[in-house]
Amino acid sequence: MQWPRELERSRVAWWLIGLALLVVVGRFALYFVGTLVFGLFVYYGARPVCRRIDRVVEHRGLAATLTLLAIVVPGLLLLAYVGLVGFRELTVALEPGTLAALSDRAAVPGAIGRMLRDPARFATDFDRIGELLDQLSAGLRQLGIVANVLVHLTLALTMSFFLLRDGDRAAAWFRQEVGGEESAAHAYLTAVDADLETVYFGNVITVSLVTVLSVVVYNGYNALVPPAVTLPFPTLLALLTGMATFVPLVVGKLVYVPATAYLVWAVVTDGADLLWAPLSLLLVAFLFLDLLPQAVLRPVISGRSLHTGLILFAYVLGAAYYGWYGLFLGPLLVVLAVQFLNVVVPELLHGKHITPAASAALGLGHDPEEAAGVPADKESETE
Repeated sequence: MQWPRELERSRVAWWLIGLALLVVVGRFALYFVGTLVFGLFVYYGARPVCRRIDRVVEHRGLAATLTLLAIVVPGLLLLAYVGLVGFRELTVALEPGTLAALSDRAAVPGAIGRMLRDPARFATDFDRIGELLDQLSAGLRQLGIVANVLVHLTLALTMSFFLLRDGDRAAAWFRQEVGGEESAAHAYLTAVDADLETVYFGNVITVSLVTVLSVVVYNGYNALVPPAVTLPFPTLLALLTGMATFVPLVVGKLVYVPATAYLVWAVVTDGADLLWAPLSLLLVAFLFLDLLPQAVLRPVISGRSLHTGLILFAYVLGAAYYGWYGLFLGPLLVVLAVQFLNVVVPELLHGKHITPAASAALGLGHDPEEAAGVPADKESETE
């Protein structure tokens, strides 16, 4: 089709403006990539719950609010509890002299304390102004770190709220303006959407169940064995075991194996005949905190749509390369790549028309046609 010259210039100008906007927005998204992927994780982890609440209240905005309250409030309480338990058990483990030194470091800095107690006298001592400014700068930097974390957390939760509330509207716009329900683009993104919900929501449920099991196992072990071979910080170790379950195959080994090794070393050092206790803990932890999540909980909750090895590399390598947010970005990249291989690559290699049909060779992830709801008889029509 031949466009008029004026219209062609106008289209080129609009494309250039769109490209400039894409570059600016891309740089913005790259700077906040950790916040964005964490917001996506919260969205997909909470979406099944939001759907169930929406069926009851029949109001999407109220359902999104109740869902986030049901997740955020317990999450903040859990973090507060972890901090409280960690501090309490740290004070039990450390010597009084160490605690006094930490208390002095954590207290109000000397110059600030003297100024607050006697500001008139402090004002006459100009030699301490530099000391005060240095300590104020250090305090402001620490407050800045805390404020930055809170801002990013708030942005991630706000993003997840709007996705929960308006996600269906965005999907409807895409179907109407970009790709219809029988297009390859719609099938690709729908399959990615289904896979991300499977991975993220399945991990949230698995981590929660393993955390509860760890609390029972560790505290039950301490209640049954002699004091000489009890676990230090059992509740804190249980919470860490639950968090370690995010990584498939590795799971609780990151916590219970070093803890058991510590107990074995303590028994061997003391010469006590209590080696049965840590070995029993190792066996019970392997069965209930390792084998049960891998063989029963994760397949039942998450299904078998994605290869376990791919998800393992996604979590481990994502966190190793990108840092903390790689734990959420890694699975996202793997899902995007797998569905691209499923839907697009075979037709590109063979020079065929790209259809919603998945590659039969891979068989990974959700089937794009099933996820998009494409009827089976449509495949022959699109080829």
